[in-house]
Amino acid sequence: MLAIVCPGQGSQTPGFLSPWLELPGVADHLKNLSELSGRDLIEFGTVADEETIKDTAVAQPLIVAAGLVAARQLFADGGVPAGAVVAGHSVGEITATALTAALSENDAMMFVRERANAMAEAAAATPTGMAAVLGGAADDVAAAIEAVGLTAANANGAGQTVAAGTLEQIAAFVENPPAKARVIPLKVAGAFHTSHMAPAVGVLEALAPSLRPADPSVRLLSNYDGAEVASGSANLESLVAQVSRPVRWDLCMDRLAELGVTGILELPPAGTLVGLAKRGLRGTATFALKTPEDLEAAREFVAEHAGGEDRD
Repeated sequence: MLAIVCPGQGSQTPGFLSPWLELPGVADHLKNLSELSGRDLIEFGTVADEETIKDTAVAQPLIVAAGLVAARQLFADGGVPAGAVVAGHSVGEITATALTAALSENDAMMFVRERANAMAEAAAATPTGMAAVLGGAADDVAAAIEAVGLTAANANGAGQTVAAGTLEQIAAFVENPPAKARVIPLKVAGAFHTSHMAPAVGVLEALAPSLRPADPSVRLLSNYDGAEVASGSANLESLVAQVSRPVRWDLCMDRLAELGVTGILELPPAGTLVGLAKRGLRGTATFALKTPEDLEAAREFVAEHAGGEDRD
């Protein structure tokens, strides 16, 4: 069984879209996505520096667009194979929603535009950030996060938790990490998936009635609990709420294991989620689709693991 996974914010790197623009049709696709997002994604994905693409209002539509562009090149018919399962981490859940047609590509880009702008505005209200915790005993990590007033915003599995809060809290956490753990500040501009993002939820609640959700075409997992979403409308409600509640990627990986997934392919900007899978789902084949040079091997990987079986 094949899983397609879509990364979240912090996975972007300067110039990562440049090789994709050499493929026929990609420039036009990105121009359309740029118009929908209100951002010049070609410029941001090719020549912008690291600090520029760290901006939440830029990073989120850029990451979603990258996944959509690569998926169109990977799947000749534009669709994820029947029998596959799709999941995305944080903003990557919007990419996953579009790939499964639970929102149209246009609606997904409008959603990520409003999400990114609202989260950037919320982040600007108070200097906040996030830090990854690698290793350490779960109880020790939880206690250390709570001790400095941070929130466990991402439970990523494979011994990784992401804490979020004010920059002062992050600095205190870095100075006093949990026993046998490393704390690494992340390249994000806000305390995402915490109460700091509550204002953005209201913006998305106001946007939701203008969108047209549909039931996903293949299995789509939720960041909330790792379960398959029940319907397009339920998925949209979850996407709205996701902004200020923790991402449970650990539960998504648990569900992939329960489903019997044999191969996990990560769309661009790829690397983070297959890294977690290598540690948390040992023995499961993984593939990070990073550049067009990987496409032929990626298609072979898809053919090997896509069973095309009916959904339960």
